[in-house]
Amino acid sequence: MPSTPTFGSIVDVPGLLVGHFTLSERLTGCSVVLAPSGAVGAVDVRGAAPGTRETDLLDPANLVDKVHAVVLSGGSAFGLDAATGVVRWLEERNIGFETGHGRVPIVPAAVLFDLPVVREGDNPKARPNAEAGYAACEAASTSTPTAGNVGAGAGACVGKLFGLDRCMKGGIGNASVRVGPWVVGAMLACNAVGDVIDPATGQVLAGARTVDGHNLLDTQRALLAGERGKRPVAGTNTTIGVVATNATLTKAQAKRLAMSAHDGLARSIRPAHTTLDGDTLFALATGTETSPPDLMLLTVMAAEATALATVDAIRQARGITTLNGVVPAAMKMSA
Repeated sequence: MPSTPTFGSIVDVPGLLVGHFTLSERLTGCSVVLAPSGAVGAVDVRGAAPGTRETDLLDPANLVDKVHAVVLSGGSAFGLDAATGVVRWLEERNIGFETGHGRVPIVPAAVLFDLPVVREGDNPKARPNAEAGYAACEAASTSTPTAGNVGAGAGACVGKLFGLDRCMKGGIGNASVRVGPWVVGAMLACNAVGDVIDPATGQVLAGARTVDGHNLLDTQRALLAGERGKRPVAGTNTTIGVVATNATLTKAQAKRLAMSAHDGLARSIRPAHTTLDGDTLFALATGTETSPPDLMLLTVMAAEATALATVDAIRQARGITTLNGVVPAAMKMSA
């Protein structure tokens, strides 16, 4: 299984760097998208159980229009602490919003719930913290990011509506789309309660398995047929990510980009945006392309990049063995 994304990556957008940190004590970690020169930021939260930090300031009606990093983390609410390390790293480099009393780095964050993913010998209390966020910044570069079981995707799993013993491995993935002078890239950590679908074929790539564990169930079809399983607690699943462009956008336009990116989730995850998920997508516009933006085209590109990044997360994932049993990857399963 290759370790690099199939469809390009978010660092194809000029002005961005990406770094991961994966804990050794347990399958969890954090990922950071750095925008040292600042990028116009926005967010759209569709899931009913999000875990986030600094999202209110991204409202187009509020003051600050640029952010300097976005953090994606495992560890549930504990993982929000990773953003503190990113703030410290940026402050040391005098990067942030000028207040007249020093620069304050603006670092929104979102987390996913991977606490049940514990292997034999793991420390179940190990979670991404400020040191992990700082280390992710130290690792950040413009090189194509690794994908799969790294950073925020280390402990991600998908297809959990029929129990953790029948789920499959999720992960983190990347993609980018280019049209004319514009590029839109996406990085997604997929920990969805639903299945992941190849939008090009409609095939289920990973998700809930049949009782014997050998085949894919197709969660949506099973639900519509009246099947019910061991439903997980609300908030214990989510897909979080960043969609970015080189276009010059306002906060309101960036918000539309984030909103359209969720269409990509709806194409590649089934069911998506459920009451059990906390789906949250950030948008960044670095403004390195100064021509007037074609917002309609950019929103189409955002949905496409998001769908491709979700598929990449699954194709790059590797199977693991936890205390709940074997969690296979898509490459090990047949439809």
